[in-house]
Amino acid sequence: MAAIDEPEVTPSATSVEDEVGVGPWQGPWPEGDHWDEELLANGDRRNVLDHYRYWKHEAIVAELDTRRHNFHVAIENWQHDLNIGTVVRTANAFLAKEVHIIGRRRWNRRGAMVTDRYQHVRHHPTVEEFVNWAKDNGLTVIGVDIFPDSVPLETYDLPRDCVLVFGQEGPGLSQEVHAAAEATLSIEQFGSTRSINAASAAGIAMHAWIRRHVFGQRPSA
Repeated sequence: MAAIDEPEVTPSATSVEDEVGVGPWQGPWPEGDHWDEELLANGDRRNVLDHYRYWKHEAIVAELDTRRHNFHVAIENWQHDLNIGTVVRTANAFLAKEVHIIGRRRWNRRGAMVTDRYQHVRHHPTVEEFVNWAKDNGLTVIGVDIFPDSVPLETYDLPRDCVLVFGQEGPGLSQEVHAAAEATLSIEQFGSTRSINAASAAGIAMHAWIRRHVFGQRPSA
């Protein structure tokens, strides 16, 4: 998508102090194909950055696609895991290339807070299909879970082109994914519980990739 000349955004004030978003556009309408006339006329109550206020949905996705990061995220969904929505929301925040659902196609979108509209989500019915897809696309499969052979995320140098795979709450990663992964990473914990929530683990791992490949911070040995 070509660079867009942005006029100064002059949204109207909302009549209710805690109302989400902005009201109808005040003054002459801006020019450009990315503006949504309905939103300009009626206001934009979506959960988007101010930069994207009044933009068409497809224009936002197209702009995000020009700068998505090289990592993907996958989560197994054999028992309808409720964490998937939160994982999708976090993947959107860190601008993952895609989110992959392995297993059941249907998932609870409530936790995504509508961010799935801006994040590419791909379904794989089996682990084998997912692993073959990753291989065909030059992606290193990295599992995140606690196994005897897991290595610390904190000291592992995450590859740039990879897919971070998370198991569902409770069972964790399947043995199929564990066997297919180049490495399985664990997250250091200091309390009494054996594991942390799958959605929390996903956020920590994604941020580790961001620190390494966006900010250039190599992990400590």
